[in-house]
Amino acid sequence: MTTILICLAIATIMPILFKAPLAVAMNQQGGYDNRHPRAQQSQLSGFGGRAKAVHENSFEALIMFTPGALAAIVTHQVGDIAQYLAITFIIARTIYAFCYWFNIHVLRSVVWLVGFICSIGLLVISI
Repeated sequence: MTTILICLAIATIMPILFKAPLAVAMNQQGGYDNRHPRAQQSQLSGFGGRAKAVHENSFEALIMFTPGALAAIVTHQVGDIAQYLAITFIIARTIYAFCYWFNIHVLRSVVWLVGFICSIGLLVISI
């Protein structure tokens, strides 16, 4: 159970950590506009646009991962398979971020799918 909780904590922190490259891109665009950050972010392209996508997609992935992780804990399905799924999700999401930042689009899609399958897998083993 501890492994799954640690992975859940990491997944929860990922969107915040992945905001750092977005903030750097915003700052390079003439300064971080803290009064209208969303308007500034909508104007980003290239690396900045991809950094914004990583940040936003991390919240979406968290929404998919959380129910599976909690279901595994609540139903006491926290064995090796659940732990491997949770760890693989975190690894896939980390690789996903780097692939997105560096515009490696095919691998990015593959690791996105791996993370998605892990999230669904946690739900399936909890049923």
